[in-house]
Amino acid sequence: MNKGLWIWPAESKGQKIMLQRIASSTHLMTALQGIAKSKEGLSNSELDELLADNSNWITLWAIRQLLALGFIEYKVDFFGGPARYITTELGKTALGIMTGQSTKPATVAPIPPAIQPVPSKTA
Repeated sequence: MNKGLWIWPAESKGQKIMLQRIASSTHLMTALQGIAKSKEGLSNSELDELLADNSNWITLWAIRQLLALGFIEYKVDFFGGPARYITTELGKTALGIMTGQSTKPATVAPIPPAIQPVPSKTA
């Protein structure tokens, strides 16, 4: 079965419906926005504090859905720090669509190199 909230649909109509369902869930939106705002990502305890419902079950539910959809990924710190969830490119794009704001930094046109004056040939 390839249907349900945990599967990212291939067709655009299904994707729009999925984004509407996610946007209507306060827990999913709060978790996704919090992870996207943090530069280094959020740990389990930080997400639980962010959701502020004192239920690890709600945090686990939100994380499982966002992971299954491909909106976030889990990064392990091999040097003893807490593992963290970070937003994927798909998650950033989806969040931008749902909130109506771009989550990617604005690109600045590169500054062209200074124009060197051409030496004139005088006879």
